[in-house]
Amino acid sequence: MLVAVYYNNKDIRIEERPIPEIGRDELLVKVMASGICGSDVMEWYRIKKAPLVLGHEIAGEIVEVGTDVKKYKKGDRVFVSHHVPCNECRWCLKGYHSLCDTLHSTNFDPGGFAEYIRVPSINVDRGVYLLPNEVSYEQGTFIEPLGCVVRGQRIAKVQAGDTVLIIGSGISGLLHIQLAKVNGAQRIIATDINEYRLNKAKEFGADTVIQVGSRKEEVGTSPLLHLNADKVIICTSVLSAIQQGLDSVERAGTILFFAPTKPGINIPFPFFDLWNKQVTLKSTYAAVDVDLKKSIQLIQGRKINVDDMITHRLSLKEAGQGFKLVAEANESIKVIIKPFHV
Repeated sequence: MLVAVYYNNKDIRIEERPIPEIGRDELLVKVMASGICGSDVMEWYRIKKAPLVLGHEIAGEIVEVGTDVKKYKKGDRVFVSHHVPCNECRWCLKGYHSLCDTLHSTNFDPGGFAEYIRVPSINVDRGVYLLPNEVSYEQGTFIEPLGCVVRGQRIAKVQAGDTVLIIGSGISGLLHIQLAKVNGAQRIIATDINEYRLNKAKEFGADTVIQVGSRKEEVGTSPLLHLNADKVIICTSVLSAIQQGLDSVERAGTILFFAPTKPGINIPFPFFDLWNKQVTLKSTYAAVDVDLKKSIQLIQGRKINVDDMITHRLSLKEAGQGFKLVAEANESIKVIIKPFHV
């Protein structure tokens, strides 16, 4: 089979490997669609593990079933979660499943940018989800990223009547915009440095969009420094954007750090202001069962428009072009690799 091997953001090599052999309690899945995540091009994080086959936003068809697997059959259309928790450690029992050591160590083999993946036993047990008839393979690639957004807004308690500021209007930001509207936000403000993405933010439901950066040009009705948002969701690791988030939260508001910085980065912290306003700081990572199931429901019920977020569909041999598009973050939103696309 063909795989796309990551060496760095500018070096994606198409190589041939044997189709994985599965055990009695495993599955073999034919990958029909695999999304490129922003974390896939986070070079400081990925390059230390290179070379490797990335890709975790996948949907496909089961083509081989281990003899001990009873829940699934050949031909089933599925989404497979790459990270799954143990459900037994102190973190899982307290509801912090994404802090579980097992979740951080599990994955499928070799990765989603391949024609086939082997699904290990633990993932078969708690990380395989049947795709409803209403959900296509392409839509299935949004289950994991939307699940992460669902988890983030659940933790931040985005609710009816909130003013929500979303800093960064890439794929995560656009999903946050749509979900905040589903959750009843009264006003949604989105920022970005990129005019193309701001136009997309408006298209997907932002009430006000603000262009930040060198021009600080507003395309809306409220000045940037007087937003006073009940919920601030920071979807970028740019330090000035993080600082803007700290400056823009309302009294008793919540700041959700959705994107990480590199390790070792320190942010100036306006302690008195945040203390005085009784602000809550939250962070989030990954998605777990409850979030993924909610994500599937949202996509199935057309509550979240994912189809119009797809800007590029590429073959596996074009994976390098896909990584370039996502890394440059210009006029692209969702880039999907389709290993059997001709």
